[in-house]
Amino acid sequence: MRTPLSVVIGAGGTGGHIYPGLALADALRRAVPDAVISFVGTERGLEKALIPQAGYRLHTVDMIPFDPSLGARRYLLPAALLRSGAQCRAILKEQKAQVAVGMGGYPSAPVIVGARMAGLPSLIHESNAVPGRANKFAARLTPHLALAFDRSREHLAGGDRAETVGMPLVGPLAELDRTALRPAARRALGVPDGARLLLVNGGSLGAARLTEAAIGLAGRYRGRRDLRLLIKTGPAALEETSARLAENGGSAVAEAVPYLDRMDLAYAAADLVVCRAGSATVAELATIGMPAVLVPYPHAPGDHQTHNARVLSDAGAALLLPDAEASDGRLDALVTPLLDNPARLAAMGRAADPGTHARAADLLAAKALALAGHPHDSTASLHSTTPLKESA
Repeated sequence: MRTPLSVVIGAGGTGGHIYPGLALADALRRAVPDAVISFVGTERGLEKALIPQAGYRLHTVDMIPFDPSLGARRYLLPAALLRSGAQCRAILKEQKAQVAVGMGGYPSAPVIVGARMAGLPSLIHESNAVPGRANKFAARLTPHLALAFDRSREHLAGGDRAETVGMPLVGPLAELDRTALRPAARRALGVPDGARLLLVNGGSLGAARLTEAAIGLAGRYRGRRDLRLLIKTGPAALEETSARLAENGGSAVAEAVPYLDRMDLAYAAADLVVCRAGSATVAELATIGMPAVLVPYPHAPGDHQTHNARVLSDAGAALLLPDAEASDGRLDALVTPLLDNPARLAAMGRAADPGTHARAADLLAAKALALAGHPHDSTASLHSTTPLKESA
């Protein structure tokens, strides 16, 4: 009797690690429909909600962040890692796992430690242009490394043997044709004919700096009929943002929403995006050729969002605006000339290198399957019926 494929994926903390992990899980299920896929995370991260919602089992372990701000508590890290690694070893044994995959974020390091303890093959995927501390550590425990961006190779031990597969994307974005979807998307979002749409997206929880700048920008645009703003605020800031738009007249041209159920519609309808530079976002923009102004989150570990942003800005596909400079006046100076120049926007869209992000989930799944002794065609078809949620 054939032993079912069993894969345990470590992913947690933020959506930037969780969503690629879910994309990998979906790709594994496409390749091996009866595969047993489960995740390891903690009780504190977004994985507690996102992974069960996606229909996968979540095992939780005791782990603390790889964070120097812990101060004296950082001395607890080795003991915590050994304890959580032993917990993962037990999980791997219980699941009869044939391979473990770490997608980054501090909950994934124990999975690689547990696999080493159990003598199982393991694989790491690094999603950022500059690796996080957890993956820098875990890369020393396995020879199997995969990257979203080639430039992260130099920051990992053994990076010369890493394979760049791209960023696994969740939902229909890998197949998104912005031009084909654009008329329906603009109707769905109520964008008038002839108007250009600026999407301001601060991620899953919003970004106070971007929302503040967008409110001021909407006030500046209040007399224009050829421009519209869609501002994703996050649930907590929606009421205040709507009130301030009403006060400064910006509500004439701007709509604030707490979240975006259909990122494919938002991207297809928009002419330009202002957003943070998380790895998943950068991969999405590159894949669909979406021109952007990127405002990296300044407190990201290792300033990795700035390095992510340069993947696009160095190619001429985006402009990079430091967070400290992201006022409505500075944004106006950058955004307005772009919105008034469709040819420049089109050139920025063409400058993006889509790379292998659209196929990354299947490529990564093929690597995991090979390690598990289940070789499979890495050109498996891409398909999904799940509407694309916003990524963090």
